[in-house]
Amino acid sequence: MTRSFSPQTVAVLRLLAEDPSAWVHGYDIARRIGLKSGTLYPILMRLAERGLLEARWEDAEQPGRPRRHAYRLTDGGARQVAAIPAEQTKTARRMAMGEA
Repeated sequence: MTRSFSPQTVAVLRLLAEDPSAWVHGYDIARRIGLKSGTLYPILMRLAERGLLEARWEDAEQPGRPRRHAYRLTDGGARQVAAIPAEQTKTARRMAMGEA
C-alpha cells in the first residue's frame, strides 16, 4: 500500500531518488529543496524509522568540524518513491521551486 506523503516529504524522497545509491548530507538536502532544518530533520528521522532511508554519521572532512549525518534511500524507499502518485510529485516540484 502506498502512503500519502506531504509535499515536503515527497520533495525529499524525489531528491534522494535522483541517485538512490548516493549518500546525501542533510544540509545539502535542505539547501537544494529550500527546507528549514526544523522541517527537514523530523522528515528524515521519520523516513529512517519507517525503513525508507538509511542514515549514517560521517567524519568531518576538515579537522575540528563536527561529524555530519548522511542519508540515502533503501530499496523499500525506492519502491515507495516509484509508487507516489503523479499529482503528489507535481505539488512537491512546485513547492521545491517556491511556487506552492
